[in-house]
Amino acid sequence: MVVSIDPKIQYRRALKVNLCLAAFVWFCWYTIGGAQALQSMVDNWPVTLTMIFGSMVAGATSEGGGAVAFPVFTKVLKIPPQDARVFSLAIQSIGMTAASIAIIFLRVPVEWRAILWAGLAGVFGILFSSFFVLPLVSPPLVKIAFTIMVSSLAIALIFMNRTEKSHRHKFFPVVGRREIAILMLTGFIGGIMSGLVGSGIDIITFMTMVLLFRLDEKVATPTTVILMTTNTLVGFALHALVLDTFTPTVQGYWLAAVPVVVIGAPLGAYLCSVLSRRTIANTLIGLIAIEFVSTIVVIPMSPLVAVTAALTLAVCGLINWGMCRSPLYCPVKSSSSAA
Repeated sequence: MVVSIDPKIQYRRALKVNLCLAAFVWFCWYTIGGAQALQSMVDNWPVTLTMIFGSMVAGATSEGGGAVAFPVFTKVLKIPPQDARVFSLAIQSIGMTAASIAIIFLRVPVEWRAILWAGLAGVFGILFSSFFVLPLVSPPLVKIAFTIMVSSLAIALIFMNRTEKSHRHKFFPVVGRREIAILMLTGFIGGIMSGLVGSGIDIITFMTMVLLFRLDEKVATPTTVILMTTNTLVGFALHALVLDTFTPTVQGYWLAAVPVVVIGAPLGAYLCSVLSRRTIANTLIGLIAIEFVSTIVVIPMSPLVAVTAALTLAVCGLINWGMCRSPLYCPVKSSSSAA
């Protein structure tokens, strides 16, 4: 027998847990950093301000906080891409963990099988990216490819919301060998992107779950938040303990942002739980539009960058079109698995 819990009780429990978590993080933050932690917030106030918004985006949408931090750091604050990448992973290990705890205590529906299979492959993806792919590619090429990829998702979402009237699944209708292979391939590619820009497995897995598996955005979004949490924890540990790229400069940025993300990310998770599916999709489309415009304006459009953008748009557009048109997982209104 399943006992339902009053949503108000759930929210109060989640609030208490997250306030206790925030107090614990603040205590550790000041114990470890001391006066330096406070000075870091003063010296790096643009970082703190950026992550107030970035952490809420991380908790409320499938675009992790790194998707906000990386472009703002590299385009506006002129921070080197390698520092922005490490910071994105480091700060998301705090913010996304807090958001994941809020999601669990709010009992927000998530697709745990996607977290398992995509998350497992994502670990190998971020390791492969950090050791073998990262040394071979330049930051402008990576950034334009990532921007065009997520822009193709916005186009696909607009197309689906206007043309597709069917209901959405609240969970995967079936998970066999084919579905596991798709999730693992998606997770591996997403892990590679996370290793390059500090974010990626969340948005790429979101694309697959929503466009191909027709999963409800209200389920896909919190699923990707927990999925990104696992990826960032591995990535941060890799950079801090193995690659030794968690430099004093990045540590200063990190100390400046920790107190705000531990509040902002759970707040974003709460907003995601109360917003409608269409609102979540429209919010994501708006954020992607801002990302696209800022990237096109700031990144010099050399012939190589232009060719990379065109190829990425062609490949991602074709893949997204194929997923949108695929009838494999289309729900039927009378189906019990439909929204």
